[in-house]
Amino acid sequence: MEFLIVSGLSGAGKSKAVSVLEDMGFYCVDNLPAPLIGRLAEQCLAGSGRYERVAVVNDIRGGQTFDSLFAALDELARMRCPYEILFIEASTETIINRFKETRRSHPLCRGGCSLEQAIAKERTAMEPVRRQARYIIDTSALSTAKLRGELLRLFGGENPQAEMSVSVTSFGYKYGLPLEADLVFDVRFLPNPYYIAQLRGQTGLDAEVDEFVFQYRQTLEFMNKLEDLLAFLLPHYVEEGKTALVIAVGCTGGRHRSVAIAHHLAGLLGKKGYQVSETHRDISRVSYG
Repeated sequence: MEFLIVSGLSGAGKSKAVSVLEDMGFYCVDNLPAPLIGRLAEQCLAGSGRYERVAVVNDIRGGQTFDSLFAALDELARMRCPYEILFIEASTETIINRFKETRRSHPLCRGGCSLEQAIAKERTAMEPVRRQARYIIDTSALSTAKLRGELLRLFGGENPQAEMSVSVTSFGYKYGLPLEADLVFDVRFLPNPYYIAQLRGQTGLDAEVDEFVFQYRQTLEFMNKLEDLLAFLLPHYVEEGKTALVIAVGCTGGRHRSVAIAHHLAGLLGKKGYQVSETHRDISRVSYG
């Protein structure tokens, strides 16, 4: 079981981090009292494997001393439950700006204490937890997407590309571009099977059409260059934190060339470990190309 303690400064981005962790398959519990951490771990260890990845948020809301948290960590060690601590922080200026934007009050802003003083007080109180943390992320200069990318790098496992789903779709230009497309590739330059009488009624999923399209040198060169381009682009999208990518391949009518190319492209990306879905928007239309 993977057990993660998420802590850090108020306004530093713990809530956003937890949302990303949930998307990655973690079972997340926010503001769990420290004495209950061991009980939660015990229940998860005794379960049927449903809670293989658990993240628990514990921060200044539970009190200004963390003796109970460290006692809970000692209990986890006695239970032989491996754990890590993720600490989220940001600069004082960044946190002040975020509190101004949200108009929320800092947990320690009481009794005439200014926001800057509250942040300094929290930073001092949290220092023992920070020293214990294996992972420290400073979100001062991180967008939500960049934070997601950093968490994917740390906790995405051996196959971080599996965290991004890729949809490959074929379409016909005569019916318009897919509105959801991120990347669009035009294959109307390839020889058109429509002009071969015995192929006209078939689609790019039929073997004869596939063989026709891929017998040409320009098709093979295009696929090689496209594979190289995507091998460069997609890891950067994953690192940036993108969770879904739509690749559209178009020909004139969306029945022959685009279908064959999209089908091969989906297979290539699947072999590289991406979660791939394949659709052919206009394949059932009676058209040309």
